[in-house]
Amino acid sequence: MTDAIIPNGCKSNGVVENDYFRKGCNPLAETGRSKLQNQRASLNQQIIKEMRMRAGAENLLKATSNNKVRDMVVLELSYVNSNLQLLMEQLEGLNSSVEVYQNLKGTVSIPLIPLGLKETKEVDFSVPFKDFILEHYSEDGANFQDEIDDLMDLRQACRTPSRNEAGVQLLSSYVAHLSLVESRFFTPNRQMGIFFTWYDSFTGVPVCQQNLSLEKASLLFNTAALYTQIGTRSDRQTFSGLEEAIAAFQKSAGVLHQLKETFTHTPSYDMSPAMLSMLIKMMLAQAQECLFEKIALSGIRNEFFMLLRMAQEAAKVGEVYDQVYQSMIQTPIKDNVPFFWSTMAQVKTYHYCSLAHYFVSTALLDHQLKPSDDEDKQEKALSQLYDTMPDGRSPLDILRDKEERRRIGKAHLRRAIMNQEEALRIQGLCRHLRNIDILKDILQASLKRSLAKFEHNTTEGEFTDYMEAPDIISKTEHRAEPELPAATKVKVKDFFHRLGPLSVFSAKQRWTAPRTVRLKMEDRDLGFTLKGDAPVQIQSLDPLCYAAMEGLKEGDYLVAVGDTDCKCMGVSDVIKLLKDVDEEGVDIKVVSMMDSSSQPMPTKSATYSGGLPKTYSMICLAFDDDKNPKARKVAKKPSLLSWGLKNKHKSASTQSLPTGDYSAAMSLHKQSSPLPSAFNDSGLY
Repeated sequence: MTDAIIPNGCKSNGVVENDYFRKGCNPLAETGRSKLQNQRASLNQQIIKEMRMRAGAENLLKATSNNKVRDMVVLELSYVNSNLQLLMEQLEGLNSSVEVYQNLKGTVSIPLIPLGLKETKEVDFSVPFKDFILEHYSEDGANFQDEIDDLMDLRQACRTPSRNEAGVQLLSSYVAHLSLVESRFFTPNRQMGIFFTWYDSFTGVPVCQQNLSLEKASLLFNTAALYTQIGTRSDRQTFSGLEEAIAAFQKSAGVLHQLKETFTHTPSYDMSPAMLSMLIKMMLAQAQECLFEKIALSGIRNEFFMLLRMAQEAAKVGEVYDQVYQSMIQTPIKDNVPFFWSTMAQVKTYHYCSLAHYFVSTALLDHQLKPSDDEDKQEKALSQLYDTMPDGRSPLDILRDKEERRRIGKAHLRRAIMNQEEALRIQGLCRHLRNIDILKDILQASLKRSLAKFEHNTTEGEFTDYMEAPDIISKTEHRAEPELPAATKVKVKDFFHRLGPLSVFSAKQRWTAPRTVRLKMEDRDLGFTLKGDAPVQIQSLDPLCYAAMEGLKEGDYLVAVGDTDCKCMGVSDVIKLLKDVDEEGVDIKVVSMMDSSSQPMPTKSATYSGGLPKTYSMICLAFDDDKNPKARKVAKKPSLLSWGLKNKHKSASTQSLPTGDYSAAMSLHKQSSPLPSAFNDSGLY
């Protein structure tokens, strides 16, 4: 793979660094967001301490029969549970601290809810990876210390990503590296002894596993959380800022949907299917809210059709927030979601429902049907507003009857007022919502506007009509949908590429330790040919050649020629190294694939390589068990360095070979001319 163009992490002042290694944001920077994350990390440590104390006390309670000891343990348990409850409330407070993430420039919008990043403990890959490299790849693990350090630095930077696209790509690059690392070091039938610990975003309960699934899933969750933080910090007073927020929330929903579909039975509750479904709904609801704000940003004209359109758009926002609220109050989600979240969803449900009724009332009260108006168009628009027309009246009757329009318009105003009053009442129930002044101001302003309009359309001594306004059909021209961001799919350079091509040198494949074989030129002949791409394999081995006597086997992978590592070299490059071999010879290193019959069959994946076809090269291996191979009369097969036109008739008389099996056969002599221009990487003319 090639290096992807990935923006690096940012410093505390937001300047992008130009080096390859991502540093993330400065974790010591005194920003509001970093303070919240530091508090979250501290709370997580306290929660795990209290949970360990509770587990120990519960075990002691089960084990002891001494009444005095039991009384002391029960008392201690009550203290521990009280402390845990307080810590959980503090963590809920952090999840309710939305103002820190908002854009503070001229804020006149209802705050949006972001997700906090999951915290994790540090992981040291050094010792397990070095041991595995020595045992599995037969190389000195100390030579790969820099690569291991780079991987650990990248993981550390992912704990404090910058709140922009560079931070998203930082997380995505680590996820891409994890796929490569998993193929290199992790197998289903062996544990590496590396424990990945992540804390639940809502409860702070730690989850620890040895496989990489938890690591990948948690990083996807943090990617979605980072998108929500990008969305909440966008300037929603501009079209560009609203478009950025809409895209961010839709991408967050897309990542959460990918997490839900990819990982099953996740041990962390914040990544359970029920919780992820709720979070997806919440992100799409916030995107839909931003879509409504985008339509209303240029102003809402006091015009009949515009008002009906905005009424249905507002009803759509209220509908999706009602769905979010209904999912939040279901068991067991309601026990873990912050009360602030469910209350905010409920407040927005009533608020946008109130706006929808206010717009309809304004359309009916302020715009009487005139001869110049398009009566048919207004009739069609009004008929699409309700499932059932009020009092069974036809749309045309309502439009033509001034008193009927006024009566239905006032009914919508009464529903608008009741919904705003309910929104204000619910807001007062949550102490975190009470602290958000802008929310209270918006709700009160909407209520005053509805009350003023109701008074304006009420005459003194008028009989009160308690007609119930019908529900408004929700409708939108732009529906928010999950969107999988392209930033989550990045190409990275394998840190451990020096171990060899991943298609062969993976954790699922096993080989013998590297063997040193001495090659010597015999009659301008090395005694074998090469095939395949990096790494190349020995084929068409002459069992009578010097290399075969030294221990070279058919199918061996050539990993070094002299002091030159050639695991990543193709046929043509290896041939250039071998063409200068003289009578004194050169040492090569080869490895043999171990028999896979004693191992579990690997699953089909990018690193799985099927069995090789049985060819003449494999038939030659049958003579290896002969104690005196020279005594057996075997036609000597031309090799890599002696396959010329004059020898073709010999090969035809001894064995009929498929053309494809001579993938690297060519003529190279001491006095031979340079490689022909028609020779390609596959070794074919």
